Amino acid sequence: MVIAALIIAVVIILQLLPKKEAVSSGPASLSIAVLPFVDLSPTKDHEYLCDGTAETLINALSGIRDLYVPARTSAFSFKGKDIDIREIGQKLNVKTVLEGSVQVAGSRVRITARLLNVDDGYQLWSENYERGMEDIFAVQDDIAQNIVNTLRVKLMGEKKKGVIRHSTENREAYDSYMQGIYFMNKRGKENLEKAVELFKEAAEKDTTYARAYAGLAESYLILGDWGFLPSKEAFPNAREGAKKALEIDNSLAEAHTTLACVKYIFDWDWNGAEDEFKLAISLNPNCAVAHKMYGEYLTKIGRFNEAHHEFQRAHELDPLSLIIIAQRGWPYRYSGQYDRAIEQYKRALEMDPDFLPAQSYLIGSYRDKGMYKEVLEWYKSRNNQFGIGYTYAIMGKKAQAKKILKELLEKSTIDPWDLAVFHFALEENDQGFYWLEKAYENKNYSMVWLKIFRGFSGVRSDPRFKELLKKIGLD
Repeated sequence: MVIAALIIAVVIILQLLPKKEAVSSGPASLSIAVLPFVDLSPTKDHEYLCDGTAETLINALSGIRDLYVPARTSAFSFKGKDIDIREIGQKLNVKTVLEGSVQVAGSRVRITARLLNVDDGYQLWSENYERGMEDIFAVQDDIAQNIVNTLRVKLMGEKKKGVIRHSTENREAYDSYMQGIYFMNKRGKENLEKAVELFKEAAEKDTTYARAYAGLAESYLILGDWGFLPSKEAFPNAREGAKKALEIDNSLAEAHTTLACVKYIFDWDWNGAEDEFKLAISLNPNCAVAHKMYGEYLTKIGRFNEAHHEFQRAHELDPLSLIIIAQRGWPYRYSGQYDRAIEQYKRALEMDPDFLPAQSYLIGSYRDKGMYKEVLEWYKSRNNQFGIGYTYAIMGKKAQAKKILKELLEKSTIDPWDLAVFHFALEENDQGFYWLEKAYENKNYSMVWLKIFRGFSGVRSDPRFKELLKKIGLD
């Protein structure tokens, strides 16, 4: 009986632990990387159209189940760089690469595209198109169809009618949408606000343009996620945009993913969110963003092994995405495997030492592990007084921590969530719960971390904490 009990315990533990990373077996036989097209326009002001053409092709081709297409982030990491095609193929794990250019002059556009074999650089297919701007959709259709024909990809169901499913035939609406995508992908508050304006323009020009509403929803989601807009403004707008997109076209995996995020981040509807994530992935199993966001969700509810699997799948689809590489450390950190988390964050920093999210995740793991010297050095190098004070509080240096907190409160307002965790670190639990309740009332984005954040370790048995978990559906 003892032996049997031990075997069962070991099996359960092994199931809970994140699995080891799969070793790549080489590029899939049907695989293509679509590189950003080069802007050859005399005025060099059509970069958005170049990026948009490539992204349209990526989205269309990634919807073909038997074809491996690296996501935008990875493919666009080579933008403006003179890199040998074999190196690109090796880094993206593909056998073929599509490259091209766009040249706009007045109302005319010249698009060139060519499909290359990675191993020897042999040109498998190429074409030059000289058309009016109103024919941009037909050109994209032809490029996608020629790729499918050249690679001998088998299309299933409705895909037989055409590789690209255009959400609009209105070229002006499409132009606004492409500019919106361009600014949304640049990130930053001003760029995201510009993207919102452009997506609204696209939707006004074509009220049935599902992707315009989906882009609007995603922009609002990012504005709320990054703290550029209050939760009560950003997430309801994101929900409205996603629902409008899905009313027009219920097959958009991106809109289902955005809606899933709103459901758990703002509505605290965890079951509804999971249903949306699963639907998004079933509609497009090759959508890296859907797998990444589902991995974030699974981490926050403590299903670490499943989270690891989703992050790994996102990485396979978008191998050079720094944020995905960094977030693969999340399931390790929050399951207490700090060394493995640190190792993963350092992988991202090897690719870009200045990548702030990976730096922040790394410092968080250092703090959880008790490496306070390294944590303080990092915060001091950035003159982050809150980080310094919070670390002092965790270390038990209460007088120094309180002094910093007092000075900060005299100068500016501090987020209720941050005040809560600071007071809990000072073992001032009544004040901690006061501010945590404020965070709950404000629909603070950080509330989704309530179940797994280590800063609440000392109060998890408190009835007030259990009640909060219950109120947001995480009990």
